[in-house]
Amino acid sequence: MMTIIDDMAGFDRLREIWNPLLQESAADSIFLTWEWLHTWWKHQSGGRRLFILVVHSGGAPIAIAPFTLSSSLVASPLSLPSLKFLGTGTVGSDYLDVIIRRGAEQQALNELAAWLARERVVLDLTQVSTPAFSAHAVAAQLKQKGWSQSRLPTEVCPFIRLAGHSWDSYLASVGRDHRYNFRRRLKNASRQFDLRFEPARSEGERRDALARLLALHDLRWQGRGGSDAFQTPAVRRFHDEITRLALDRGWLRLFILLLDGEPAAALYGFRYRQVFSFYQSGIDPKYHKHSVGLLAMGLAIKRAIEEGAEEYDLLHGGEAYKFHWAKEVRELERLELYPPSARAIVLRQARAVSRATKKGVRRLLPKTVVDRIETVRRLGMWKGLYGAGAH
Repeated sequence: MMTIIDDMAGFDRLREIWNPLLQESAADSIFLTWEWLHTWWKHQSGGRRLFILVVHSGGAPIAIAPFTLSSSLVASPLSLPSLKFLGTGTVGSDYLDVIIRRGAEQQALNELAAWLARERVVLDLTQVSTPAFSAHAVAAQLKQKGWSQSRLPTEVCPFIRLAGHSWDSYLASVGRDHRYNFRRRLKNASRQFDLRFEPARSEGERRDALARLLALHDLRWQGRGGSDAFQTPAVRRFHDEITRLALDRGWLRLFILLLDGEPAAALYGFRYRQVFSFYQSGIDPKYHKHSVGLLAMGLAIKRAIEEGAEEYDLLHGGEAYKFHWAKEVRELERLELYPPSARAIVLRQARAVSRATKKGVRRLLPKTVVDRIETVRRLGMWKGLYGAGAH
């Protein structure tokens, strides 16, 4: 049996069943918890419509497809309703997927595919991990019903396998130059300052640490064109609420690096089950020569090992500094699924042409113009052309 949840009251009622089902699925991650997605909906819903599909069997839930529904406000040959994942967009949710209880996959997939085939909506699914079972299994079912798909690589998530490692054995596994640099920087900073790496443990410490993080993040990016990570009041309200909920659940990992009592860097992450996820950071530029960002990252990995985490995930973004710490990556992609209709075929072709045109234009532009485009994109002033990211 399929039910559709399309209002906040219904979303509230899913609280008791959501996380237990998530933990029995292959999709389990912080970004698919009820807390993360419910908070996202409160602060980032925009003009979308809530559209959560819940599959029941024998009175018990076996699957949740956490979607939003959107449609074009302008009638045109390309105006088709589309389903996107809850969490899509500016808060930077990774590993989005359909939640299906292990052992009930085939029944849940049959129900979901049958419903989607009847409704003939477009699925526009982003931040999907390439090995994600459920989203790709849904796609395979729909392909058998004549649907077409586009798979577009978007990001990589570098990560570290920590299971079986001590801090010393992990450091021994990274590059020699990087290991030497970290140890030297830590030794020098510890000699020059009273160095402390303090987690937020109470509600008061959470509020103060979050404010420090936001201030240090803004300082870090002030002279570099700005950052889109915390750019709007709605995004900041999201982080205020999710850090409060995460602290209450024991998931929050929000650290301040203090040098002689002054905040020099902040690191924001989550420990959900066996995974420590690095989300964001900030540094005070006046301490840049002491490599405080490097120190905060290393000390956070050390804490993750000490508390028994099996993985340290640096989440999406292929920045060079992440590969000083991590050797493996998970790939993310955008998965688009189109029903077998003339309108959907035209829409898919139009999107392909648009992407090719944008790619060609950017290739022809001088580097200085491309750099300016990237700055404007980060500041959120070129709306509708590119999506915003977080980490």
